[in-house]
Amino acid sequence: MLTSLVLTVIGPDKPGLVGLLSRTIAEHQGNWLESGMSRLGGKFAGILITQVPSDQAEALISALEALQTQGLRVTAERSEDAPPVSEMQPMTLELVGHDKPGIVREISQALAARHINVERLSTELTSGSMSAEELFKAEAELLAPADLDPDELQQALEAIAGDLMVDITLR
Repeated sequence: MLTSLVLTVIGPDKPGLVGLLSRTIAEHQGNWLESGMSRLGGKFAGILITQVPSDQAEALISALEALQTQGLRVTAERSEDAPPVSEMQPMTLELVGHDKPGIVREISQALAARHINVERLSTELTSGSMSAEELFKAEAELLAPADLDPDELQQALEAIAGDLMVDITLR
């Protein structure tokens, strides 16, 4: 029997952290499945899912917690199988505009009000090509209820885009 663990990791960025993490997982017969990691604000941060034999789960969790002595803080949560997603429609949202507070809040509230789940979200600040102003860019993979009216969602997002002065594309 296998146990799935969702791990969040953070620590000062330095070479060897992924190796340290992967070695600890392998020492407990764990299998690294999916992950997303990056350097953010001088920190190494990430999330990953691993499967480990159930009789090794507690030992792995303890070993991961012990990595804090080497500067890597790891939090482990047991993952339960999610109930099957009933007829959801995938969508992609892309957003570009001048950076200002509240962009993610406004968009996420509009999505949540329509029971749309954010499956993946990537954001970045880039320098504008025509000006020195920073541009905020976001890309999100979404799962929307099958009965969602895409036109109504598009209209709601366009209203928000106008208020925030950003461009939003929904596919």
